[in-house]
Amino acid sequence: QVQLVESGGGLVQPGGSLRLSCAASGFTFSSASMWWYRQGLGKEREFVAFISSTGGSTFYADSVKGRFTISRDNAKNTVYLQMNSLNPEDTAVYYCNTYAQGRGHWGQGTQVTVSS
Repeated sequence: QVQLVESGGGLVQPGGSLRLSCAASGFTFSSASMWWYRQGLGKEREFVAFISSTGGSTFYADSVKGRFTISRDNAKNTVYLQMNSLNPEDTAVYYCNTYAQGRGHWGQGTQVTVSS
């Protein structure tokens, strides 16, 4: 079965950095595009970043462009989200997503809290 497990979240101060990981299994990771989404308290889930199967194409939400970088290591079946210059508006549960076996799949999410 398809499984996505996010990790790397935590508490950071404004201006700080975090690197999130999403470990994938149960499908051909190297053939799958991957997405990061986030959902803040009382807010709708929003798109954060996209990466193509080879890593050759990326796309970001305007709110994170220039601060966040999505990448992947197909040998490790893992997608990453490097988050720099974090601010309190980045506080959210971060989820990775893919489309495999006929439907979308979500991980359980990892909490990112940006606070002083």
